[in-house]
Amino acid sequence: MTLRSMTGYGRGEASARGIRVEVEVNSVNRKQFEVRLNLPRALISLESRMVELIQGSVSRGQVAGGVTVHAADSLKRKSFKIDSVLAASYITELRRTAKTLKLNDTLSASLLLELPGVVTHSGAEEDAEYVWPVLEKALKMAIRRLVAMRSREGAVLGEDLNRRVTILESYLSTVRSLAPDVTTRYREALVKRLDQAGLALDLHDPILVRELTVFADRSDITEEITRLESHLQQARGLMKSAEPAGRTLDFLAQEMFREINTIGSKANEVQITRQVIEFKTELERIREQVQNIE
Repeated sequence: MTLRSMTGYGRGEASARGIRVEVEVNSVNRKQFEVRLNLPRALISLESRMVELIQGSVSRGQVAGGVTVHAADSLKRKSFKIDSVLAASYITELRRTAKTLKLNDTLSASLLLELPGVVTHSGAEEDAEYVWPVLEKALKMAIRRLVAMRSREGAVLGEDLNRRVTILESYLSTVRSLAPDVTTRYREALVKRLDQAGLALDLHDPILVRELTVFADRSDITEEITRLESHLQQARGLMKSAEPAGRTLDFLAQEMFREINTIGSKANEVQITRQVIEFKTELERIREQVQNIE
């Protein structure tokens, strides 16, 4: 089976260039494709690239993801810079002001940490282009694992759907076997009611023949049975297809509901009605399952 569920989880990790990137992605049911990523502010510019990678492997469902970047201590030490010229300007002005206001000179080196712009951090882990090659590797790993989980669950769903389609085929087979007798049973019931009412009628009477002909045309379900058989065959084919099949299977299920409803209303026969009810009940279970398929 090649069906995929829309539910899954994947995690990827990659290290290089003094940084370690961890990526987590998970997906849930959604009619359309949607991605929501939680990224560090410095990496927001990479979002479109990440979405493109995800969309290359996932066509349907809501995908959420998060990224964490860790920098090695050696890289962190290189990322701090002190603007000594700016610091000197601050100190000169502060001391001049303290002297003018006759304040004690209590300036210390720790004050530099509080002066705007003197100490800056420009870590490589905040450089989007520096991080991207490592992030890309981690993301691809996470996507592979996400898809693998969706495929495993999809295989289980496929087995269940196959079994349920077989059940529908058995109900439809019964309906097909009963269909030719609908007119005969209707004629017998009609004659019986007329007889009970004291209205004996020749079976070859033109009125009776016309009534039976009209009923036969109105209750003919051959076309609906043929279309249902075609839909069921298509469903089996889709479940073996390499392409995402969720939307098409959902459409087929709707079409099958329409056909089986028509059969129920046209046939107007107890035994067929029972099969129609069973068919619709099982088809509803299929529609629920299809909502989980990519």
